[in-house]
Amino acid sequence: MNDIGSAIWVTVNLAATTTLCLLVIATPIGWWLSRRRNLFKDIVTAVIALPIVLPPTVLGFYLLVAMGPKSPLMDLLHPFGVHTLNFSFAGLVIGSIIYSLPFAVQPIRNAFEALGQRPFDVAATLRASQLDTFFNVALPMARKGFLTAALLVFAHTVGEFGVVLMIGGAIPGKTEVVSIRIWQLVEQMDWPSAHRLAGGLLVFAFAVLLSLLVIDRRLSAKHAK
Repeated sequence: MNDIGSAIWVTVNLAATTTLCLLVIATPIGWWLSRRRNLFKDIVTAVIALPIVLPPTVLGFYLLVAMGPKSPLMDLLHPFGVHTLNFSFAGLVIGSIIYSLPFAVQPIRNAFEALGQRPFDVAATLRASQLDTFFNVALPMARKGFLTAALLVFAHTVGEFGVVLMIGGAIPGKTEVVSIRIWQLVEQMDWPSAHRLAGGLLVFAFAVLLSLLVIDRRLSAKHAK
């Protein structure tokens, strides 16, 4: 039971950390994509969407190589005493950020695009700077996209399996998450414990989807008024 509690803690910690990091990372990306119209934008969009179509084991394999001790990227961290990020919580966070990136960028980008040009034209007539317009106009009006992104990223991170297994190694109390623990319980033929964990994830997934629908309905109704 202690192993299950530890797996739940690691999962929640990973999902919360990934969500906070991605809200910061995805905001400028979503803003840039919503304001540009060129071929390079399509290339960036395609790269961001890759985790959706790539098998998680493929992404996990390349992350395993990139964060390994012989990687050129890790050479930059050798002077700081860091030789690998594989099988560490920090490695899990990096992998989860990359794996869940499209689930953060797309809702935020859509929210910015839905604003249209009029609010920015009004802000310009009031002589607001670009930073003032972004923080006082764009961000508050796009809050629906941020809420959606946060819920999707958190839920998607909780449900990760292939990527976290490849780069985390399922170390109890360190990199073992709930999805991996369920797999291990099934292998051990511990069906009651597997049922409890799987059922908990099922309820959680339903709650996230229901929350998204409620948020969408309430914000749409408020906007209509």
